[in-house]
Amino acid sequence: MNNNTITAPKGFLATGLHCGVKASGNPDLGLVFCPTGARAAAMFTTNAIQSAAVVICKDHIASHPIYAAVINSGNANTCTGAKGLADARRMCRTAGAALGVAPERVLLASTGIIGHQLPIGNITAGIERAAQTLKDSTAAGLNFARAIMTTDTRPKQTCRTIKIGGKTVTLAGTAKGAGMIGPNMATTICMLTTDAAISKPLLAKALKEAIGHSLNRLTVDGHQSTNDTAMLLASGLAGNTPIKTQKEIGFRRFSQALTDLCTDLAKQMALDAEGATRMFTVHVKGAASKAEAFRAARAVADYDLVKCAVHGADPNWGRIICAVGSCGIKVNPDRLCCKIGDTYVFRNGKPTAFDAKKVSAVIARKEHTITVELNVGAHSDFCFGCDLGREYVTINADYHT
Repeated sequence: MNNNTITAPKGFLATGLHCGVKASGNPDLGLVFCPTGARAAAMFTTNAIQSAAVVICKDHIASHPIYAAVINSGNANTCTGAKGLADARRMCRTAGAALGVAPERVLLASTGIIGHQLPIGNITAGIERAAQTLKDSTAAGLNFARAIMTTDTRPKQTCRTIKIGGKTVTLAGTAKGAGMIGPNMATTICMLTTDAAISKPLLAKALKEAIGHSLNRLTVDGHQSTNDTAMLLASGLAGNTPIKTQKEIGFRRFSQALTDLCTDLAKQMALDAEGATRMFTVHVKGAASKAEAFRAARAVADYDLVKCAVHGADPNWGRIICAVGSCGIKVNPDRLCCKIGDTYVFRNGKPTAFDAKKVSAVIARKEHTITVELNVGAHSDFCFGCDLGREYVTINADYHT
């Protein structure tokens, strides 16, 4: 079986297990380890309220090299005060001691319910056990992916290989996320690994571009978590000549592969969103500015009535037009157009005669595209969205604190 987990790149070990955070008994602690040390980059939530894990990880990401990342699910360790910060530091100390590295060389993330103190004794005991079960196998990578899940119904994983200077370079990733997802950051928790030899500044640049064009284009419910974290570790063991400038073809290949990988993860997240049955991409063209193009795309993807229409495979273009008109961008009603799939349903300010059954069948697919042509400028952008089903309310009503 091909390994498409975070252990696929050279130099990475992983594990996932149940340590006692989740009452369900499901896996709730993941650990990834790079024994030779890795260059690291990360991106974090822009929410003003941030998890203790985010605070500590922001501090540690400046260290070089980074050896490990520990992630717990089931408890966000957010709004937990001084004890939460102390517990977050203790997680890093425990992982560092178990792996023989300094605590600041360990990255950290938490996800789950806000406002509860961590069962830190269970977690530290779990970290010590995890350090003894690290492997580079497919099963180990899958266990890690399962350990970071919350309301996800399945793990999200993917892998890419590219050639740089005649050497095979591997990139892999896993992400958790099903609800509380909106651009800035839509990543929730994302763990990425690669064996590329690349400078730390370029690693950070590639991550920012990849997240910006993939996970930060995803909205499930327009909400951003307090814990969103994306981490990228590069072991440098692929044997390629180190990538040191962004003008190199190696950097372009690496950046493109990372963006493609993160786009795959974003789509997996959209299709496993709480209660979702299908996803859609909103392309906005001809906007007065790039910012207005994105604002319009997100307005459509976030609009609950559009999401409900998608759930019902209803070609209700009026809801799309309404979303565009209400988001505060430059619009010329007489030039506005909208397509669902390849079919114009609204053109130059007027409805078109279209086959409703045919368009409904397009919407009923696992993925489809909505295109809005503003025709007031030369700028374009996009956003990923998903339908809004009955299960979204059920899941979030039953997700008790």
